[in-house]
Amino acid sequence: MAEMHYSKIILFSFLFALLGCSDPVAEQIEKQLPITEQRVQQLAQALNSGQIRNATLIKQYADKVIELRPDFSELVNEFRKEATTESPIYKSIIGRLTTVKNSPELFVSKNARYEEILNIYQAADPVLYSDALSDPLNVLADMSNGTLPRVNSLSKSQSLAANNAQDFGVGEQLIGNPNYGSWSTGSNGMSFWQWYGMYAMMDNLLDSRRRVSYSQWGSSRNYSYYHDYGRTRYSSPGQLQKQTQLETRTRKSFESKGQKFNSAYSKNRTGSSSLSGQSKQAQTSAKRFSSATANKSSYAKKSSYAKKSSYAQGGNFRNSKSTTSRSFRRGK
Repeated sequence: MAEMHYSKIILFSFLFALLGCSDPVAEQIEKQLPITEQRVQQLAQALNSGQIRNATLIKQYADKVIELRPDFSELVNEFRKEATTESPIYKSIIGRLTTVKNSPELFVSKNARYEEILNIYQAADPVLYSDALSDPLNVLADMSNGTLPRVNSLSKSQSLAANNAQDFGVGEQLIGNPNYGSWSTGSNGMSFWQWYGMYAMMDNLLDSRRRVSYSQWGSSRNYSYYHDYGRTRYSSPGQLQKQTQLETRTRKSFESKGQKFNSAYSKNRTGSSSLSGQSKQAQTSAKRFSSATANKSSYAKKSSYAKKSSYAQGGNFRNSKSTTSRSFRRGK
């Protein structure tokens, strides 16, 4: 009897240990990761079969802009890729998925990794992804000098007036979006926007008047989908951290000179039109993110993710008057 009692104690102790070792977050990751992978694959299929609305419009707008301004054909063809899996936005999602799947050690915690899996899942939602394409789509609209209407957005003149914003020229929707360029900080501590690769033609072909400084852009930027709705969905954790660090560094620089600094994310800009419910939920999430300090972030400066990963440093990425979302063939 004593031996049987002792055996029961050992069995119960073993079962208790197993229960104690269960990890609910790890279980959530194991369940969610294949679902997120499937969603990303389905997004690729939707893009390839022409089922993403704004991707289809990008192809139509690109054809029209080349007809209107053939000297821009090389740049326009770069924007045409936005309608395919060659889009910087889609490539960013793939890169993030690869990292979250194969490099769990780069995340500061399992919760942070799980949060990124959920963000990728939402970013790959076909409706939300279509909304995200409104930024490059509207760059094409602006390149047409008003012949093509903006989509999911107020006209440029309306949004500039509504936000008391500065006109940073054609392509302003993509400034600050890490899928298209980065902020380069000089020896004087000033940060200026630099385009990646082929997007550098934005400066050459479109006769940009001057380099765009981070502080100037932050205080007087206009509406863009990425910054006002999709930032937490269409950025990697490392990219979000770099944005926080740049803002903190710029703020301290201004304060040391007794100057006021206005954050690019102190308030959401006006300018959206006919966006999906998914995007409106993403905006709520963006507001929560912008109110958090670097110390509160799950990707704090001491994170091994930030220190180890080139991905965390963004190294893998080169992401009219009408308010309608109609095809341009139906007029303004």
